[in-house]
Amino acid sequence: MYVSTRGAAEKLTAAQAIARGIAPDGGLFVPEAIPSVDGEFLTRLTPLTYQVRAEAILRLFLPDYTAAELTDCVAGAYSSEKFSNTDVAPVIKITDGTFALELWHGPTSAFKDMALQLLPRLLSCALKKIGEQAEIVILVATSGDTGKAALEGFKDVEQTRVMVFYPEDGVSQIQRLQMITQEGNNLRVMAVKGNFDDAQTGVKHIFSDSAYNASLAEHGYKLSSANSINWGRLVPQIVYYFSAYADLVRDKHITQGTLVNFVVPTGNFGNILAGYYAKLMGLPVNKLICASNSNNVLTDFLTTGVYSRNRQFHKTYSPSMDILISSNLERLLYHIAGGNSAAVSEWMAELNSTGQYRVSDELLATIQKAFPAGWVGDEETAATIGQVYKEHGYALDPHTAVAWKVAEKYRRQSGDVTPAIIVSTASPFKFNETVLTALAGSDSLAGKSEFAVLNDLAKIINRPVPPALAELEHKLVRHPRVCEKQDMPSVVKIELDI
Repeated sequence: MYVSTRGAAEKLTAAQAIARGIAPDGGLFVPEAIPSVDGEFLTRLTPLTYQVRAEAILRLFLPDYTAAELTDCVAGAYSSEKFSNTDVAPVIKITDGTFALELWHGPTSAFKDMALQLLPRLLSCALKKIGEQAEIVILVATSGDTGKAALEGFKDVEQTRVMVFYPEDGVSQIQRLQMITQEGNNLRVMAVKGNFDDAQTGVKHIFSDSAYNASLAEHGYKLSSANSINWGRLVPQIVYYFSAYADLVRDKHITQGTLVNFVVPTGNFGNILAGYYAKLMGLPVNKLICASNSNNVLTDFLTTGVYSRNRQFHKTYSPSMDILISSNLERLLYHIAGGNSAAVSEWMAELNSTGQYRVSDELLATIQKAFPAGWVGDEETAATIGQVYKEHGYALDPHTAVAWKVAEKYRRQSGDVTPAIIVSTASPFKFNETVLTALAGSDSLAGKSEFAVLNDLAKIINRPVPPALAELEHKLVRHPRVCEKQDMPSVVKIELDI
């Protein structure tokens, strides 16, 4: 069963929690108990495909889904039509002891596909299981990748509508083009004048407005989420931590039981939290190293115990991490505090009223045992892209470069030589201007279109441009609209003809 981090909501089944998205008390749904696995379970995973590994993990968290339902959901999500690599999430050896977990071989060239190809199927199944008659309105705030992945995943899915809000000047040009050219009769996209936190806060306020939700219900609509606040978005991400470990064992890079570190570039804390669930379940994880850019609110929290959004917001080369309010941290706090929902509610109320909160030294010490943290700015990010390509012939996107550099610093400062898996969250083509500049200098962009830059990058790194990105050049713009952040609730109603 699933409970709210803030304690005021009823217990729900997995299907009910996925359909609901966010708890009515404003909290996030978490499993009442974390399933555990043993060495025998891990050994059984080793020879399996990604799809079969996914079924084995999902079964532990979604007991109200039948085996046939999970098989069907997984087969549809991770098919060869959707993912260009047969391993789905391959692990690439870069150096002795350093590996890249590539999570960007799906249809939108970013790691959000790992969850957002599966979530629509889990949600559709959930609606049937619980007998839901209302049309589900999926509200999404995106810093770039979640939006496109949600649009692609939910395109023309029955009984759903999707409304994506993105910061007008806070995504890469490729990310923006992916969203505003999206086809699908049930999809809408809107730029917001503001940053990602403005979009995310607007979406959360809509969810927590009971009168607003009641008015939607009168017209046959219910809200749900495709952001990682939805458990159905988070649970698929646990799978690739297990799969990466199984691949390292299968390929004899490590032996079963060997501890590994994961280095995760993260802004909303969902990706790294999935790794924490894997660790709690029994995956042999030593450290989960949290990598941030100049918006280093998470690094500061993990270092000092003070979470403060009262700081300057930076637009960076790694825009998917340009976030000051990390929603999934609430789930970590709930688990670290032993399920103390009253404490979580108090911290979240403080964050809402003052912009910050502080955890006790005791809780901070517990968190720090699992989560070392570091951050790098744009200059180091660009330099790392150039250095890694020069030394290893491997092209990093800016988010993965942040993780690489943080991993280097952590190793040097700690002396920890545990095998490290860099969680690579996007194709270098998705941030083509930044990567090309890092590899060929700023003059390489002069007078060139977005698509000429894509082709130049392809020549330099000797990889083909992903077809879905190449075809953007000739796609029709379908979603050109922009709104003020305070107008988001009325925009949703206008799109629903209410």
